[in-house]
Amino acid sequence: MGKNGTTDLHNVAHEHLQIPAGDKLAATAEHKPRILLLYGSLRARSYSRFLVMEAARLLEHFGAETKIYDPHGLPLPDDAPETHPKVQELRELAAWSEGQVWCSPERHGAMSGVMKSLIDWIPLYTGAIRPTQGKTLAIMQVSGGSQSFNAVNQMRVLGRWMRMITIPNQSSVAKAFNEFDEDGSMKPSAYYDRVVDVMEELVKFTLLTRDRADYLVDRYSERKESADELSGRVNLKSSVGDTPR
Repeated sequence: MGKNGTTDLHNVAHEHLQIPAGDKLAATAEHKPRILLLYGSLRARSYSRFLVMEAARLLEHFGAETKIYDPHGLPLPDDAPETHPKVQELRELAAWSEGQVWCSPERHGAMSGVMKSLIDWIPLYTGAIRPTQGKTLAIMQVSGGSQSFNAVNQMRVLGRWMRMITIPNQSSVAKAFNEFDEDGSMKPSAYYDRVVDVMEELVKFTLLTRDRADYLVDRYSERKESADELSGRVNLKSSVGDTPR
C-alpha cells in the first residue's frame, strides 16, 4: 500500500478510480421491462418479422412491454436528414427501450442491408445521451437454407460496438419457410424452444441490469477524460482572465 492507503499504481488517477460496490447494484424500477424489437426485411411474408412477432408474444408473457418497429419507409443512412419521421421514430424507440431484439435474414452470408440500416441510424451518441449503452440485446436470424450463424455473429459484433449487454444465448432458424404457419405463427420445434430460451434469458438480464446500467458502464477512462476537459476549460478561462492589460 502506498500513501493515503492507496495501492502502488503509479499510472492511475486515484481521484477518478472507483471500487466496485454491491450496494450500488440494487434494483429500483417497478415498471415492466421495455423491449424494442427490430427486424431486417421488407417482404410481405417476412420470416424475420414473424420471428420477432413470436418473440414479442413470449416477452409479453414473461412480463415485458414490447414495441416492434416497422422499417418500411426508413431511408438509407445519410440519404435523408436526422429529422426524417421514420428516423425520429426509431431513435425515440431506442431511447425508450431498456432492451432490444435484433432479427435479420441471412443474405449472401451476412445480415440484410435493411438490418444494417436500422442499426446505422441509431447513433452511439446523441448529445450527452447514449441511446444503446448499457441496454440488453438478444440476437436472432432466419435462413433460407441450412443453419448458419453469420448474421448473428455480425450483429453480436455490432451490439458490442454499440456498447450493449448482448446476452450469451441466440437463435438461428434454418429453412425458415418450413417453421411458420400461414398466419405467421411459429410451429413447435427445437428452433421454437430456443427462441423461448433466448427471450426468457433476455428478460432476466434486463431485470438484472436495467437499474444498474449507468453504473455498470461508468468508466474510469471517461471520468478521467471529462475531468481533464473540465480542467482545461477552467485553466483556459483563468489564463485569459489573468492576461496583463
